Amino acid sequence: MTDTAPTRGRHRAPLPPARPAPPPASRPSAAASHAVRTPRAASHGARAPNAGKPRDSFFDNAKYLAIVLVAMGHAWEPLRGDSRTAAALYMTVYAFHMPAFIVISGYFSRSFDASPGRLKRLVTGIAVPYVLFEVAYTLFKRTAGDDPTYPISLLDPWYLTWFLIALFVWRLTTPLWKIVRWPLPLALAIAALASASPDIGDDLDLQRVLQFLPFFVLGLVLKPEHFRMVRRKEARIVALPVFAAALAFAYWAAPHMSAAWFYRRDSAQELGAPGWSGAVMTLAMFGCSVVLVACFFAWVPGRKLWFTALGAGTLYGYLLHGFLAKGSRFGDWYEADWLHTPLGQITVTLIAGAVITALCTPPVQRMFRFAMEPKMEWAFKQPAGRPVTGRPPAGSAR
Repeated sequence: MTDTAPTRGRHRAPLPPARPAPPPASRPSAAASHAVRTPRAASHGARAPNAGKPRDSFFDNAKYLAIVLVAMGHAWEPLRGDSRTAAALYMTVYAFHMPAFIVISGYFSRSFDASPGRLKRLVTGIAVPYVLFEVAYTLFKRTAGDDPTYPISLLDPWYLTWFLIALFVWRLTTPLWKIVRWPLPLALAIAALASASPDIGDDLDLQRVLQFLPFFVLGLVLKPEHFRMVRRKEARIVALPVFAAALAFAYWAAPHMSAAWFYRRDSAQELGAPGWSGAVMTLAMFGCSVVLVACFFAWVPGRKLWFTALGAGTLYGYLLHGFLAKGSRFGDWYEADWLHTPLGQITVTLIAGAVITALCTPPVQRMFRFAMEPKMEWAFKQPAGRPVTGRPPAGSAR
């Protein structure tokens, strides 16, 4: 550290009177000097600690590719009955696409500390979109689904909105997971108990909240070096035979196993299995999903590509594509025979990828930002000492 005080030498002439030292209050403290050099972090959301840092292309690429797989999985759902290959692809993708998305959500929730700014971001970025899209989906089901009496209920998420209420609960409990000694084993125990508890009910889709919880907690405990580990060349090489084995197993299991296990919305008893099997399936599926998520991350590119910027709009694509996915069922779009041929299945897959890509683009984000990222300054108190408007408070010097 460089000393900025002048160096005094020896003088034979008498020295002038020493100038009095400034009072302590006038000297900048080390903390104040550090504050000048350090950019002020944003006060909203779990992204605040990364304010000013460039976005990591790897995570944006991973989110985009995961949301593309989500859309493709929804497009394959009506094709499973006629194609064992489509059923195998569906089961394989469902084993890891939402777990991958949830792991990333947990990883970027590590800094959540229930401070006022982050709670505000939690409300405006998750709770409000949940309310708006839950109402919108209900109205859509009433009209396009020809079910005019379907009730509006914020306690019973319909279709895709479960992820928002789950993310709200998970992030709100983040401070708890950060202080317990064994967060991941505890989360797995909770998920296993939930899978054997048919009396939990459907309120807030609590089965999904609890059964997917271990993936969020896994994201909380992961560190950057863990992601660097799975992105090595050796991991990419191993990922190929692992994915091939998973597809082969899914092809065998498709006629024998219910895909509902991957939805994690029901208990074992509700799926016609004994209660003890819920705990076994929870642990087994968690292990398989983690391995496939690691293989998926191994092949996610780390450099900036044409779709990297779309990773910032994946939640837009996720919530908006549900209207088309459900609309295709309500409108009997899959009744055409050619869609159930190999060429038709490939066409459906490409259309799903193109649609979800378009829904993640900046123009769509700008169009629906009022619903997805409302500012809502009118609903929250201003921080102490901060003027309501841009003008200085009365009596202050400019």
